[in-house]
Amino acid sequence: MLKIKGIIIATIICLLFCQAGLAEGADPVRSTGIISAMQNEIDLLLSEAQIDHTDTVGGVDYHVGTLCGEPVVIAKAGIGKILSAAGMAAMLNRYDISRVFFTGIAGAVGDETQVLDVVVATELVQHDFGYINNDGFAWSGGFEGESGHYPCDAALVEMACRAAVDVVGEAHVFRGTIASGDQFVASEEYVEYLQSEFNAIACEMEGASIALVCERYDTPFVVIRSMSDKADGLAHETYENMGDIAADNSCRIVMEMLESLKNDSAK
Repeated sequence: MLKIKGIIIATIICLLFCQAGLAEGADPVRSTGIISAMQNEIDLLLSEAQIDHTDTVGGVDYHVGTLCGEPVVIAKAGIGKILSAAGMAAMLNRYDISRVFFTGIAGAVGDETQVLDVVVATELVQHDFGYINNDGFAWSGGFEGESGHYPCDAALVEMACRAAVDVVGEAHVFRGTIASGDQFVASEEYVEYLQSEFNAIACEMEGASIALVCERYDTPFVVIRSMSDKADGLAHETYENMGDIAADNSCRIVMEMLESLKNDSAK
């Protein structure tokens, strides 16, 4: 009896070591991180995804599963730079993320960009980072000598632009600087400032903080924005009417990108 028990124990130990060896030698499954500010910016993605489980960390739900055959982690971090940075950092700390797609809506700033056009960021900048004295506000760039400009991954920018053309057509796809700040911009005067100071063609409230966190974690990223308004005096009204349509367009671009990744992996 003791001999049989010894054989069983030895077999179990051998199996455990074999499994450990297989796990060590196997390539880890890495996921694409998809993050947004608002629920309507990920609703279409969640409706199409196969979600395995959802983790709640710091008040943010991280939906883990597959979308278009690719492993993904999808999250709505919240509006503004603080919540988006916190949500992004938590995702990168908890999951094995190979790349980040930020999806959502924004205000069109460039003269050439219109409602429902798409802007793929080549770089992000915090337009409200600086100091205020008796002469008013002065932009001061980034932290600790950083330029304050955060470039997106060039390969992901190209992929996003190709996907955007497939979704909305070439005439409605632009690339350039997106300015981020903790304000909903609805001012023609401030739009002119964003154009002249940063050469921005869109503005929103999260992209630069996502970019900064991804840079700190050495993770490639891209920010994809569908225009819900012109950031002018009618911005609130236009946003109410066009926001959901714009959000779904941005989601469709993300899914086109995931299809492209799946096809590349199959080659």
